[in-house]
Amino acid sequence: MMVHIAPPNIAPYRAHAQQYFPSLLNPRPNNSHKGTFGTVGVIGGGDGMAGAALLAGIAALQTGCGKVFIGFNQATPPSAAYAYHPELMLDSAARTVQRDNISTWVVGCGLGQNESAARALHAIWNSNHPQLVLDADALHLLVNHPKLFPPAKHPDLVLTPHPGEAAHLLDVSTSRVQSNRAWAAREIANRYRAWCILKGYETVISSARGFLHVNKTGNAGLATAGSGDVLSGIVGSLLAQGMAAEEAVPAAVWLHGAASEILAYMQVGPIGLLAGEIAETVRWLRNRLTANI
Repeated sequence: MMVHIAPPNIAPYRAHAQQYFPSLLNPRPNNSHKGTFGTVGVIGGGDGMAGAALLAGIAALQTGCGKVFIGFNQATPPSAAYAYHPELMLDSAARTVQRDNISTWVVGCGLGQNESAARALHAIWNSNHPQLVLDADALHLLVNHPKLFPPAKHPDLVLTPHPGEAAHLLDVSTSRVQSNRAWAAREIANRYRAWCILKGYETVISSARGFLHVNKTGNAGLATAGSGDVLSGIVGSLLAQGMAAEEAVPAAVWLHGAASEILAYMQVGPIGLLAGEIAETVRWLRNRLTANI
């Protein structure tokens, strides 16, 4: 049985965004076009994991970027992927990494850790592309192949580990990470010269320049398959749209958590919440924030 409930009052969300993330309130100019809002390139989707890359890609579009290319770590995109969202442009990872029109790369969502995965990440890493979001398998590749990935030269490098991935990045136990999440996030940020989004309850965000913030939006509904892929797509999208990392990174985490709160209010979750519903609700919230009301 579906229960139809009026959307929540977004005034508190608007007030928070006005104070901390004012770029989220900017309306779209009427004379804008798809190139105005940047292009996200997603590299991931190895065998059996195409959905992870697709979730990141559609989340990027629904957060507002103009175009998304997805490169699958497979010889050809899986046939079922074409029916998911025809707005996404699909190809192999080997060909997609050669594109020169990408504003922000999102790498790792279902990528795998085989030789072709390492080659794809290596190609982007050595391009010194300024904006790079790494998740999941890409994080493990950094640790497992240090000679392939020397210290970063990417001004806006964002790492998005869950506690287990953070433990691998730091070569400590997961319990050590969870016992001092602020320390872990800060240590990862400093060690990799990057932004770190340490996911989990009260996600911790840190930068190598000393920024440290604990996000307060969200609920247990975010503990669902694909939620992290959606977050990576949101981060990549905001960066591609030209938002400075200092605003884009915490804003992405805030939007991700706020979407789960709104869904729970409308009795869609937290139990059984789907990752794709998070992305759809981020789109809804962004449009409400920019509405002239």
